[in-house]
Amino acid sequence: MRLAFYAPLKSPAHPVPSGDRNIARALIAALAGLGAEIDLASTLNSREGTGDAEKQQQIHAAAQVEIARLVRTGRQQDWAAWITYHNYYKAPDLLGPAVARALRIPYLQIESTRAHSRLEGQWAAHAAAAEAASDAADVIFYVTERDAETLRRDAPAQQRLVHLPPFLDRDTLPAASPLTAPMLCVGMMRDGDKLASYALLAQTLALLPADTWTLQIAGDGPARARVAALMAGLRGEVQFLGALDSNTLADIYAQASLLIWPGVNEAFGMVYLEAQAAGLPVVAQNRPGVREVLAPAPYPSVEDGPQGLAEMAQGLRASPAKRAEAGAAARAWIQAHHLRPQAARTLQAGLAAVGVTL
Repeated sequence: MRLAFYAPLKSPAHPVPSGDRNIARALIAALAGLGAEIDLASTLNSREGTGDAEKQQQIHAAAQVEIARLVRTGRQQDWAAWITYHNYYKAPDLLGPAVARALRIPYLQIESTRAHSRLEGQWAAHAAAAEAASDAADVIFYVTERDAETLRRDAPAQQRLVHLPPFLDRDTLPAASPLTAPMLCVGMMRDGDKLASYALLAQTLALLPADTWTLQIAGDGPARARVAALMAGLRGEVQFLGALDSNTLADIYAQASLLIWPGVNEAFGMVYLEAQAAGLPVVAQNRPGVREVLAPAPYPSVEDGPQGLAEMAQGLRASPAKRAEAGAAARAWIQAHHLRPQAARTLQAGLAAVGVTL
């Protein structure tokens, strides 16, 4: 059985690594593991990030040309369903609804969001297309409860909503860390929410006992100098590791004592899954999205600020037994909820609900 797969924000074939590309590839692997043949239907990138109405119209015009090609291809390949990953107002699915309708096949979405506030203003054309695409979906797999709130509110009567928790692209857990190396932070260095997390992290580190801690930071980006400035003068050691490939980062996870990352406005954060899989306790704030991928524990609230994060970090640093207990709970949580076999079963059930049996 052949399925069409499309990611309007970033193609899984894109040469530049990113979280979106990794998730798209993981979804393809999960579907292929069920026995499906997956066709990457299109690499059309619909993202328009500046709110340029003229560019949006140009993208819409290009999509119309692509639709004609895809209908012909879909008939030749005998696609059983169309699956779109990450439809939202800056990168709407301009292809799937029309192609699925022409081929009379089910149309499914994964990790879609609704944003009625964008239906007026600079992204109006794109936002309207994203809403129309969500309306057309027979099934939407939602990733977080925060996304589910608006999806439920606006769902057409016959649409099915299925919870698909974020997952790692692996069947088993890696080896557990002995939790003996320095603390670890993993995050891209860019303006906005990432820089806000780094600022909160620096404030947290300033509250730890002087000259008793070392933090390794894996990540790079255009805000590197500002991150370095935030960390300058702290009474501990900060080691900048730069951007690491997945294998090298796995080696770092395999030794670290804990992961610390506040998670300002993270959708959920794959870094939390990766760290917990290696048995790292996580120091993060209790935020929507983030809390859904963390093993249950008393995480500090946003209102607790850096003091709450510092208290949690210091409590784990001071007690090997607490670290071991928290790390074991983290691995068990990932094993139960966030590996590829669990995701594959959820995808299989969602497809079966619209008559596609794998």
